[in-house]
Amino acid sequence: MLINMSQMLEIAKENKFAVGAFNVADSNFLRVVVEAAEENDSPAIIAVHPTELDFVKDEFFQYAVSRAKNSSVPFVIHMDHGDSLASIMRAIHCGFTSVMIDGSLLPFEENIAVTKEVVDVCKKIGISVEGELGTIGNTGTTIEGGVSEVIYTKPEDAEEFVAKTGIDTLAVAIGTAHGIYPKDVKPELKMDVLEQIKEKVDIPLVLHGGSANPDEEIARAVAIGIQKVNISSDYKYAFYKKCREILASTELWDSNAIYPECIDEAKKVVKKKMELFNSIGKASIYRADNEQPFRQEFV
Repeated sequence: MLINMSQMLEIAKENKFAVGAFNVADSNFLRVVVEAAEENDSPAIIAVHPTELDFVKDEFFQYAVSRAKNSSVPFVIHMDHGDSLASIMRAIHCGFTSVMIDGSLLPFEENIAVTKEVVDVCKKIGISVEGELGTIGNTGTTIEGGVSEVIYTKPEDAEEFVAKTGIDTLAVAIGTAHGIYPKDVKPELKMDVLEQIKEKVDIPLVLHGGSANPDEEIARAVAIGIQKVNISSDYKYAFYKKCREILASTELWDSNAIYPECIDEAKKVVKKKMELFNSIGKASIYRADNEQPFRQEFV
């Protein structure tokens, strides 16, 4: 079942759970996310960074779209941190049902203008749009980048940003960072900022940099009103940790001999995240609500 982000998160918001957005960099990671979602009857978001799209190439998404459409659980295929209208259009042509335009490093008014330009295009064809206000930190352990000092989202700016852009979802900055935190760094999310944003904004809220944060903080953020949590480093780390163990103890070179255990380890992490987001078993809600097609078919 392939739907857009608005359709995915509207149900999550109504039923007080969040959906994990898992960055996918090849067919192994697509298998991890899709199979974990099906095994746990959980909705899931297949997120793809522009650098990941460059790596797997456009044709890969013929497979990804087909796999998602033919599943009994709901999926969104989402462009993560799109950096221009051109990258957004590339994703749409590949069959993505949701896009993010990241103007967070631009001055406020420029961020509004860039984001609204994307919204004006995407609204006409049923593609959901995520914007970002504030900045995400950078641990130095991911290709997604970030900044050395987080700029927290101002609640009053969030209200104006949503009103002027017409976005469907808003990524907020409350203290997270992309990647795995160093051992001497303990992330602390500013829940008071999230609560204030929630009072000002009614659309679904997104938490980037969800890996390696304390479970209790993520659970509380979901309880307050986060509907989408981005996860990349945590489950990829588990995959490659197992991969390193296997390659250190064998001379095997066939993918089907090396990767199955890696996939299983990554799926354990994805399941744990789904439990944390309270999304396990929630795919049944979408099936019950699916008397009419969720979205038009795109040519």
